[in-house]
Amino acid sequence: MEEVPRPRERFLLKLSGEVLAGGLGHGIDPGKVSELALELIALASLGYQPGVVAGGGNFLRGRDTGGITRTTADYMGMLATVMNSLALSDAVIRSGGRSTVFSAFPFPEAGVETFSPGKATELFRKGEILFFAGGTGNPHLSTDTAAALRAAQTGCKTLYKGTKVDGIYDSDPKLNSGARRFERMGYDQVLSMGLGFMDAAAVAVCRDAGIRIAVFDLTGPGNFSRVLSGELPATIVED
Repeated sequence: MEEVPRPRERFLLKLSGEVLAGGLGHGIDPGKVSELALELIALASLGYQPGVVAGGGNFLRGRDTGGITRTTADYMGMLATVMNSLALSDAVIRSGGRSTVFSAFPFPEAGVETFSPGKATELFRKGEILFFAGGTGNPHLSTDTAAALRAAQTGCKTLYKGTKVDGIYDSDPKLNSGARRFERMGYDQVLSMGLGFMDAAAVAVCRDAGIRIAVFDLTGPGNFSRVLSGELPATIVED
């Protein structure tokens, strides 16, 4: 009989759409998507229960779109997150993994299920890799907030935010060589300092639900697995 991996952490990975663009700078880099899919499959085989929220910035980000009404642009951005989730899910399935895409709005023709906390929790327990698309289904709310909500609704212990830097700084380290990096922070400390690594609403949701936040550099191959094993640094936000 095949040994069933012992359940480990159920987590939610929030990654930016730009990560999926890889070296292309825009759209979807198949190589980067495949790399992430294989890493998620490997983690699932170890007993982890991965959920993923991908932003849509590799196609369109509502707040940065000039000439289009913000509400309309936000809905366009939600569609971009569906495209990214479908690409990641397809890569997982083609590589031998099991995956389901949930969305805040129905899209059954593409095999996308309307989000249900109960169904998502059931599939987590069955070892599927889940992708949560469509944001919250509402404009003027970011995919950070969507990630925090989905993590809370499905019982995730940690929200891992993959960025282009190795943690939280008091200013942009790319612009300020003297920027101070934090090892650990409290939720209220993050909110009081107004740090821009994540929306305040998302931080507040994580605080109220007791979800730990880990901010790390996702740009290198295998970086997420290295963060989980403690080999790569991350800034931790918790009480």
